[in-house]
Amino acid sequence: MVSLSTWCRYLVHKIEYSFTLGWKSYKRGQISDRELQDAVWKNVFQGKLTYLHWSKGEAMAPTIGEQGGTLLVRKIPSADPGRVFVGDVIVMKDPDDSDNYLVRRLAATEGYEMVSKDEKDEPFVLEKDQCWVLADNEKLKPKEAKDSRLFGPVPMTGIVGRVIYCLRTAVDHGPVQNSHYSMRKDSPVLEVELDVDGMVKNHKS
Repeated sequence: MVSLSTWCRYLVHKIEYSFTLGWKSYKRGQISDRELQDAVWKNVFQGKLTYLHWSKGEAMAPTIGEQGGTLLVRKIPSADPGRVFVGDVIVMKDPDDSDNYLVRRLAATEGYEMVSKDEKDEPFVLEKDQCWVLADNEKLKPKEAKDSRLFGPVPMTGIVGRVIYCLRTAVDHGPVQNSHYSMRKDSPVLEVELDVDGMVKNHKS
């Protein structure tokens, strides 16, 4: 049973998400003033803040099993350092294939100084709206991990969501360890929208 306070916090997140999404469309000239208001309320009453995403491969083991996992992803309408944080497991567009998505952990954002273990590489600072992402599996080489060690900094605009729950098998599932701040923000969303049975039905074994 979801408490009233949780529902209230969830509703605040829903309104914020709906307005941000509508405002983006309005600024692009895709909708009018009247349509903006309609779009916001439609999202509040009919939309969801999460979606399911299937991920496979060794890159994010042990967070996500090597055999793959069904992920509950919280939608991020506009990624910036105030919405996603270092330590978060994020879903982002593949820099090499815009039709594909990668799941990686956010390791650094704008303003961070990046220092390589290779002394030949010069240190550099991430510019505005840039971020650095890494695979969780430390056993993999950069080419195998396919993260920022291979393709460098990526734009924050490529981030589309934050993974908040992972189902590896029907009996092995649970919340994903993100930054402390994100886990607090996502807790009401997880309580309201988590449907383990639905995830099991959609799981690819």
